[in-house]
Amino acid sequence: MNDVLEACLSPHVAAMRRDCRRLEWNVVRSGRVRVVVWTCSCRATVYELCASGGRAFIRRTVQAEPVAVICETPWGPPREAWEIWAALLAGRAR
Repeated sequence: MNDVLEACLSPHVAAMRRDCRRLEWNVVRSGRVRVVVWTCSCRATVYELCASGGRAFIRRTVQAEPVAVICETPWGPPREAWEIWAALLAGRAR
């Protein structure tokens, strides 16, 4: 395995599969959120599973110059957000 990937502590998103589900990405809401899990920051796009007020969602950050582009999925029940998170990591959602 690549030495860089072996040094990473967070998971990486798998390559997008042919049957990939397209996620809805929206403007970031304001407010306090708790980041529960995240993907490795060694890639240009980082994903975070976030929670706030009994709701959960996925935040996507595209690390770009001069400023990062951040968006998120609609907020919903935590169970649904975890299902989306699993699909995202497996390459079945983007």
